[in-house]
Amino acid sequence: MITSQSEPLIFRHRKSTLWGAFVLMHVVSLLTLLPLIVNGQVLSDIRFYREWAYLGLDDGVWQGISNDWVYPVAALLPMLLATVFGSYLYQLGWFALFTALNAVGLTVLTDRGRRKDRYHAAYWWLLATALLGPVALGRIDGLTAPMVIAALLLLGSRPIMAAALLSLATWIKVWPAAVVLVALTVSPKRIRLLLTGFAVSVLITAFVAVNGGIKYLLSFISAQGDRGMQLEAPFTTPGLWQAITGGAGAYIYEDKDINTREVRGALGEPVATLMSPLLFLAVTAVVVLLFWALRRGVEVERLITIGSLAVVSAMIVFNKVGSPQFMLWLVAVTTVGLAIEGGRWKFPGVTMLAISALTTLVYPIFYAELYNELNPWVALLLTLRNGLVVALFVWAVAMLVRLARASSPSRVGQEQAH
Repeated sequence: MITSQSEPLIFRHRKSTLWGAFVLMHVVSLLTLLPLIVNGQVLSDIRFYREWAYLGLDDGVWQGISNDWVYPVAALLPMLLATVFGSYLYQLGWFALFTALNAVGLTVLTDRGRRKDRYHAAYWWLLATALLGPVALGRIDGLTAPMVIAALLLLGSRPIMAAALLSLATWIKVWPAAVVLVALTVSPKRIRLLLTGFAVSVLITAFVAVNGGIKYLLSFISAQGDRGMQLEAPFTTPGLWQAITGGAGAYIYEDKDINTREVRGALGEPVATLMSPLLFLAVTAVVVLLFWALRRGVEVERLITIGSLAVVSAMIVFNKVGSPQFMLWLVAVTTVGLAIEGGRWKFPGVTMLAISALTTLVYPIFYAELYNELNPWVALLLTLRNGLVVALFVWAVAMLVRLARASSPSRVGQEQAH
């Protein structure tokens, strides 16, 4: 087991202090939501979640079962759980679910408060989540993040529980599949992980089949296929500046069907066609590096954390979509990296705080100025944010190479001998 390096005393507070910070962050979040709650309104994409939930409850039209859907079918589960207080107080129900899952994540992260060497990571997670407040509170990714944190930290001691959590999280929002891929690549418990994930998937598939929706089960895979380069995606940045400067016929297109804004013309379409091949190549390259580092004797726990950061950041860098909630994926894996690696992860820790702050400045604070006015100052903030995301990916890949080169294949034999 790798323990984190010595941390400043400020992070070695008592358990009650840490949970006090947790409560404070969530109380402040609740207060910001209070005007919406008392008026029966909801934040951001939660309006779609409420609509989908009650389409099923009231009309028997279940997304992913009765028709095609952009999400995997298990995303219905949290959307239905949030109806606990009724339609009018749906935002309160969603917030209660968000708080409960965060509490579980914090409990696992600190091993019920006993792992004080992880308190620095816990405080960091609370700060990063607060900086991403609007998307953390208003998107389903805010629920999958603590699930992934808990699963990653349980992989070594409780692989079946971890695999079940990761599988369920993947059937809610696809991105945890990146962590699953890394775990199956390097973990010696991959058979148990694979069988558990398969069992969860079989149960979900059987439920959908019994309810007559098997043909819609995988509809979420093709749902994003025809999209162009979204305004905030990293590789859209050159096209965005073309649109701002009026060069090469680039312009901003609003796709009202999926409520997104894309850069069309100039570099927009050519770059969009390259994204899927580039993503495949990037993920394949990371998997090859993981195999190499594993054979060189790098510890599995370190490979899972750095590999998760590499694959998740690749999924964001080489993506046509650039939604702000994607940064919650990076927050989840960075939290685990800080918990396990401590000071070795100073660069991702500092960088992710900057990314989180810049993301919220762009969306929702100045987003209208960006797509309505093509404000160059907001575009500069977005460019800086995207540059930092690319830097995270480069850092993760470089760290994988460095770890492999610094290790010796003889370690594998020594570990097996024990």
